[in-house]
Amino acid sequence: MPTTTPPTNPPATMVPAPATGPPANASLYVGDIGNDVTEAMLFEKFNAVGQVASIRVCRDAITRRSLGYAYVNFVNPADATAALETMNYDPIQGVPCRIMYSQRDPSMRRSGVGNIFIKNLDKSIDHQALYDTFKQFGKILSCKVVVDHNSGESRGFGFIHFETQIAADTAIEKVNGMVLNENQVYVGPFKSKGDRVDEMGKLEKEYTNLFIKNLKDDVTEEELDAKFSVFGKITSRKVMGAEDGTKSKGFGFVAYEDPESARGAVEAFNEKPVEGLSKMINGELATLFVGRAQKKAERQQTLRSSYEKRRVENQNRYKGVNLYVKNLDDSITDDQLREAFTDFGTITSAKVMRDDKQSNKGFGFVCFTSQDEATKAVTEMNGKILVSKPLYVALAQRKEERKQQLALQHNQRLQNLRMQAGMYQQPAGLQPMYMPQVMAAPQQAQQRYYPGVRGPNQYMAGPQGQRMVGLPQQGYNRMPGMQPPRAVRNGQPRQPKRAPNPQFNNNNQQPRQRVGQNMPMPVGGPQGGNNAPMQQPGGAQPLTASALASASEAEQKQMLGERLFPLIQQTHSDLAGKITGMLLEMDNSELLHLLEDVNALKLKVEEAVKVLDEHNRAQQ
Repeated sequence: MPTTTPPTNPPATMVPAPATGPPANASLYVGDIGNDVTEAMLFEKFNAVGQVASIRVCRDAITRRSLGYAYVNFVNPADATAALETMNYDPIQGVPCRIMYSQRDPSMRRSGVGNIFIKNLDKSIDHQALYDTFKQFGKILSCKVVVDHNSGESRGFGFIHFETQIAADTAIEKVNGMVLNENQVYVGPFKSKGDRVDEMGKLEKEYTNLFIKNLKDDVTEEELDAKFSVFGKITSRKVMGAEDGTKSKGFGFVAYEDPESARGAVEAFNEKPVEGLSKMINGELATLFVGRAQKKAERQQTLRSSYEKRRVENQNRYKGVNLYVKNLDDSITDDQLREAFTDFGTITSAKVMRDDKQSNKGFGFVCFTSQDEATKAVTEMNGKILVSKPLYVALAQRKEERKQQLALQHNQRLQNLRMQAGMYQQPAGLQPMYMPQVMAAPQQAQQRYYPGVRGPNQYMAGPQGQRMVGLPQQGYNRMPGMQPPRAVRNGQPRQPKRAPNPQFNNNNQQPRQRVGQNMPMPVGGPQGGNNAPMQQPGGAQPLTASALASASEAEQKQMLGERLFPLIQQTHSDLAGKITGMLLEMDNSELLHLLEDVNALKLKVEEAVKVLDEHNRAQQ
């Protein structure tokens, strides 16, 4: 508990508010939990106190990432009370959790009754210390010290929610201005963002302190006073100067006695050159900026709002006409990119993105004047080979939209990989266990974990040595309508059980060898590019986009699989079949990229191996 030092005039004796009994509520809110905390972990922790009815970790409906809080429902309300009293601020995965009774009435949560705000806290004060300091004033529903997400250190402020407003008012009266661990703290009522915005608007009309910039280097406070005193009585003025005091930094402050004088000075001098105050730029007087003096946080918020407004305007202006082009050849220039798209309409800009060393980053942007022109360019140019690579052309997206879409695709791919990994035989004797889904449909966002009840995504253990009906054979995973390479079975060359009866061609009487039987598999590789080309067994020709375009969808997957498998087999011979089948779930354009880029293929293989390892650990 932090040490407290009373102010100069100590307050009257602190009288805590009478505490009321806990409500008959068997549902707890558990906040401040890590993103990797699952329902199974919470069940293991809270079931030690009493019988748990259900647990739900709240997750984002799109990305399925944890939102950092959960609900634990007990069968007996007494068990919920015991968990709240004994487990509040206990660490879960190294992070102290915050527990309170679940308040299902949103109007009660948003009313602000009993909420107080504390700032200027010492860094050593944590949740428990703050709770111990304020619990004498009444029953505390929630107590939190805000911490930095990266370092985990306190940010110097926090919030306390009392059960009654009387307890909150008592805490504000007794503690505001007191010294906690050598820091004098501020304690006041909590104000919502809307209330703070209203106060900001009122402050903008009732200000008396002005900020002036673009002042000349040798301006003095007397000159500043002479120009601004004509609008009213000045209480203080200051020209911010260099440390040696020889010249100004180009800005200063003037404070008036009443707001009317301040508004008059702004109307007269803002955005206007003033003789004797403005600095010279290119031989002309610069315009002064005269406005309300703002705190740093308020000024940053204003700049962010202005930037966001301009960003939205630009997005609306270029929506549907700006194209994103990737997989560009290293030799492509801005003029070549413009020339490639010039047949589809009027281009306002074409840019190939480059790094600090002016090297081609492999993507760029092309902006048209109309949406019809942009749509036509996407239709005609997507997949077209420019120099040596097939282009990927699509409408440019905002960063937030792109991140959300990529996260959705990534989680869907992980879900497919996990589902494939779960199709393989589970050793006999293992109990079914809960495994949360990586991605679920929006209607499944509220899925709960019920102990003892088998979920739709739990694994079924089959008899030892037997496979579940409908599950694919171990090794090379099959795509619909696609046959696996005949030379591959469980990562080893197929051994015939008996001598084959060769069939002869009627024309030349030579043995006819079936395609893919006991033959080395060709592997595609890049023709140029940043990465070293892959070695292709048997001297096979590299797989190109044009070669794929002439084949059916099943044949395309077959061709890609035949080239991926031997590459994966070089590093993961035992898992090559599984990994190849898992990767074939990806788009063909991405698979072509993997065949061209050694590092990209290595990363995808490592990702697939990690999924298989997680599945094996879950079974164990």
